[in-house]
Amino acid sequence: MNKDLAQKAISSALSGNWQEAIEANLQILKDNPNDIDALNRLARSYAESGNFKKAKATAQEVLKIDPFNSIATKSIEKWKRLKKQDVHPSYISMPQTFLEEPGKTKIVSLLYLGSPKAIAELDSGDEVLLNTHSHRVSVNIQDGKYIGRLPDDLSARLRKLIQLGNEYKVFVKSCQTQDVKVFIQEVKRAKNLSDVPSFSPEKIDYITFTPPELVHKKEDVVADMEEE
Repeated sequence: MNKDLAQKAISSALSGNWQEAIEANLQILKDNPNDIDALNRLARSYAESGNFKKAKATAQEVLKIDPFNSIATKSIEKWKRLKKQDVHPSYISMPQTFLEEPGKTKIVSLLYLGSPKAIAELDSGDEVLLNTHSHRVSVNIQDGKYIGRLPDDLSARLRKLIQLGNEYKVFVKSCQTQDVKVFIQEVKRAKNLSDVPSFSPEKIDYITFTPPELVHKKEDVVADMEEE
C-alpha cells in the first residue's frame, strides 16, 4: 500500500476535502482493488459528497471481500435512511480530540434519542452542540436537529458550570440507532472555578442527585461538588 497516498486520503477527509479524498483512495485501489481500508474511506467520501448510490455500492464491495466488516455493514444501514438533500457538513475532529483527561473530559451515552434519520446523519468525530434548557441539556447537530439528552445529574452539573463561565466542546464518539455516545471536553474553565473539575476524576458513573439551586460563589460550588 502507498502510505503517502493513504495519509493524503486521511488528511483530506479530516479537512473535509471529500473530492480529494475520493481521488486519493481511487489511486490506492488501482494498485490494490481489495484494500478494505481504502474502500471504506472511499465509501465514506462518496456519502459525504452526497453520492449515496456509489457509497452503498462501494460498501457492498467491502462486504464481498469481508462479509463481517462492521464498518461497511453499519454504513449501509445508515445510508438507507438518507438522501442527497440530507447531507450536512461534517465537522471531523482530529484523533487526539478523544484523549481523555481526568476532570476535563467525559464519555456519556445520550438518553431520549432523536429520530433514526437524524442519528443516521452522524459519524464518529462529528462536532455537535450542547443546548442548555432550564431543567436539561440536549445535544444537537450543527444544523439544529435534536440528537438526545444528557442524564439529569450531568445536565444539572454542566448547566451550573456553563452559567458560571465554563465552556465545552462535544464530539460524537460512536453512534447507532439505539445508542449514541458523545465525548464532552472542557475547553475553558472560569477563573473562579480554577480548582473545580468539570467531571469526577475517577472513572465511575454519575449517580442521581437533586439539582441544587444556581450559585455564584466558588465556595458554594465546591460544597455542592463535595456533596455529590
